[in-house]
Order: sequence, then structure tokens, then C-alpha cells
Amino acid sequence: MDRAQKEKVVEELGQIFESSGVVVVAHYAGLTVAEMQDLRARARDNGSSVRVAKNRLAKIALEDKPCASIADFLTGMTVLTFSEDPVAAAKVSEDFAKENDKFVILGGAMGENALDRAGVTAVSKMPSREELISTIAGMLGAPASNIAGSIGAPASNIASILSTIEDKAAA
Repeated sequence: MDRAQKEKVVEELGQIFESSGVVVVAHYAGLTVAEMQDLRARARDNGSSVRVAKNRLAKIALEDKPCASIADFLTGMTVLTFSEDPVAAAKVSEDFAKENDKFVILGGAMGENALDRAGVTAVSKMPSREELISTIAGMLGAPASNIAGSIGAPASNIASILSTIEDKAAA
């Protein structure tokens, strides 16, 4: 790789570190090409991305970035899983690590907050952006349906009472 290519990679990594909601660092030594393709496909399906980069270039890109604390994790064969959604990359990484012993999560960063292994696990258990939006939408719709049900209920109760009175009068 010549100097211009290295500068381009450092710039791309810098953008990743700045714009990502979460970055997860893991070792991937021993994974087959098919397993890495599986990881990339899962990440793509969940709005995440996977990037393998030279540790030295990644450390240069981390300088003056909010998540500079993850530089300590960049040793050996490392892979970065990242996403704008603060939860997606952590979920993908955790799910993949459960099925592949060779994929070892070291830690990561969520904005300026450094995450150790347990932190990545905790983030992966949080609801994703889409789940939160659907929950909020459901909460907003619930009061309207409750009001409609309350308004309609007295009329049905009155009709039921009148029906019972008619049945008793007829008997």
C-alpha cells in the first residue's frame, strides 16, 4: 500500500470512528472466509458494517476522535463492527460470537464511552432504534383507542341494561 492509499484508509476510518453510534473491536483469527462473509451479511442485514484494517492505520485514525479509548484493543488480528444505530453492531457481534468461538469480542466504544467486553454485552441487550420507535408509536396510539373504547362503552352498557329490562318485562 502506498502513502496515498494509506492516507485514504486513515480518512475512511476516521469517518467511521466519528459517525458511528457504536464500534465493536474483536479478534477474528481462525475464521474462514465463509464465516467472515456470514458476519458481513448479518451486519449488512442489521444496518451495520464490518471492516478489517491495519491496527497502525486505525490508531492514527483514532487520534482526536471521541472513541480514541479503543486504541488499546487494536492488537493482533482485529475486525471492527460498527453502525450508526448505537445498538445494531453490538447485537450482530454478540450473536456471531455466540456461534463462533474464534470471534472474540475485546470491547468497543459508544460515542466517548469506552466499553469493555461486559459493556458490549449490555449494549447488545438494549432495544434497537426501530424497536424503540415502534414501542413509542404503540404507546401514542393506545390512549386514543382507550378513549374510543370508553366513549363507546356507556352506550353498549345502556343497550345491555335495556335489553335485560325488556326480557324481564316480557316474562
